[in-house]
Amino acid sequence: MTHTFLTTEELSQKIKYDPNYIRQFLMDNVFMENIHYIRPFGRRRILFIWETIEQEMLGIVDTETTLIPMASGGMIHG
Repeated sequence: MTHTFLTTEELSQKIKYDPNYIRQFLMDNVFMENIHYIRPFGRRRILFIWETIEQEMLGIVDTETTLIPMASGGMIHG
């Protein structure tokens, strides 16, 4: 599977949301790390995975890979 990685600014242009709104409200509330975005090489830079965000926006849910975030920071299969 091919992934398209976008910066916050590039994503904001695609989904028509302000970059600050994406950083402050959508990250970790709607977009989950390692599902919708990654931090390559453990750094501060964030890259969003367009295909998973697009599926989320369209309401397409793959029940086999649905993960539920846990309070400890881990994920559990739902």
